[in-house]
Amino acid sequence: MQSKTVKVQCPAKINLTLKVINKRKDGFHNIESIMQTINLFDYLTIEISDSEENKIVLNGNSTKIPYDDSNLVYKAAKLFVENCNITQTKISIFIEKNIPIAAGLAGGSTDAAGTLYGLNKLFNNKLSNNELHKLCAQLGSDLNVCLTGGKLQTKGRGEIIEPLEFEELNIHLIKPESLGISAKEAYTKFSKNNETHKTGRENFVNDLEWAVIDDYQALKFIKTTYPTSVMTGSGSTYYSLNSEFQNHEKYWVKNNLKTIPFGVKILEQ
Repeated sequence: MQSKTVKVQCPAKINLTLKVINKRKDGFHNIESIMQTINLFDYLTIEISDSEENKIVLNGNSTKIPYDDSNLVYKAAKLFVENCNITQTKISIFIEKNIPIAAGLAGGSTDAAGTLYGLNKLFNNKLSNNELHKLCAQLGSDLNVCLTGGKLQTKGRGEIIEPLEFEELNIHLIKPESLGISAKEAYTKFSKNNETHKTGRENFVNDLEWAVIDDYQALKFIKTTYPTSVMTGSGSTYYSLNSEFQNHEKYWVKNNLKTIPFGVKILEQ
């Protein structure tokens, strides 16, 4: 085959609401959440070329993520190759990272969804949209949202999605630069707190914010300074719909973003 390349734009998402319903037998939690993609993007440059054996090679501009088989992008490419019986192909993916990691913004999930979407385009749409969604659901909880984009009601682990009427909103973000919170940590703390004390949970739009805020001074600073701000996902990013965040030392701030009615997409080259 001739070498072929696509560039994929991969949007971040925020949780406008997030309620934890119960714990599942598989160890995950059932949630109900309204999620929304925003115009903060990672970019993937995906190239396929002939090779004596299948290879997946990752690199990128960030020193904070691994470029090996532990990266969700690698796992997505491997899953695509296995499901489509791809042989003798080298897949090279350059990850331009702009979305903070471990931030509740689905940076890893959107890149994985973008990988599946981009590879499907390069291989002439071997998979239907429904089949792509099935692979997304195998890899994680937010990939289906990032694949479809817009404003979505989500259930299950987050993989069951239903489109809602799109609203154009201004989005402002703030995150402690040195604090990342994994989904595992947030849900573990939710389970523990939910067993020992449920007071105050009803005051939070996001149940996971209620679960983790008392453990981190940096989160309490955001909430005290900006009382109407809401944590997205498992944190540590907060968003505001009505007021910009000021610049604070040791905090990453991104004001005046917009909601968008789409998910991952191919950029014309």
